[in-house]
Amino acid sequence: MTAPPRFRIAPAVRELGVRGAFAVLEGVDNRIDDSALAPLRADLAERLRVELVEGFIESDPVLAGFRALHDRIGRSNRRFPASAESLVALFQRKGVVPAINPLVDIYNAVSLETRLSLGAHDLARVTGDIELRFTNGDEEFLPLGSTVAETVPAGEYCYIDSGRRVLCRLEHRQCEQTKVGRDTSACFYILQGNAATDRAMLETALTRLIDLTVRHCGGTLVESWIVD
Repeated sequence: MTAPPRFRIAPAVRELGVRGAFAVLEGVDNRIDDSALAPLRADLAERLRVELVEGFIESDPVLAGFRALHDRIGRSNRRFPASAESLVALFQRKGVVPAINPLVDIYNAVSLETRLSLGAHDLARVTGDIELRFTNGDEEFLPLGSTVAETVPAGEYCYIDSGRRVLCRLEHRQCEQTKVGRDTSACFYILQGNAATDRAMLETALTRLIDLTVRHCGGTLVESWIVD
């Protein structure tokens, strides 16, 4: 692997209250049999059926912290819910942890456990370095699962690579181009929080994410950052 991307979070985004942990892993194998993660998903689902009861979304301080961030920049929480909130709502409706591919299943599990908004990007598809900054209003974003790009208005905090591609819009949705697939061998992990997530929580979640990844998919941690 070439030198890992540099990661930077703009001071104005930090002042807004965005917090997070971030990591680069290489040498992962995302082609393992999905059944290897079935016990993890089943155990987590059993625990969550007790925890994620009616009213949880409205009362959880971490999810409330994401809604507060959106209120501060004038974005609709109904239109742009944090990915963690959407994942909790999905679990409440269906009662199961979705199975997509190993890396996605792992970060979804940690997101459900912590309510941090997690994501991963295939570094082979990322251009240069990554910055979490406010948009200028001329950036384009191709949402995950879509074939139609959107122009992101000014004033949103987004993860943007050196090619000016929006990798993740707010903590709402990732882009299609850099999603992790079966052929992913190096990834950039995002664990995003807010004013309700302290450093200890971010460190614990990052350790959990890396441990699960290495246990099931192998790989080596190249670099990590915590922004609190």
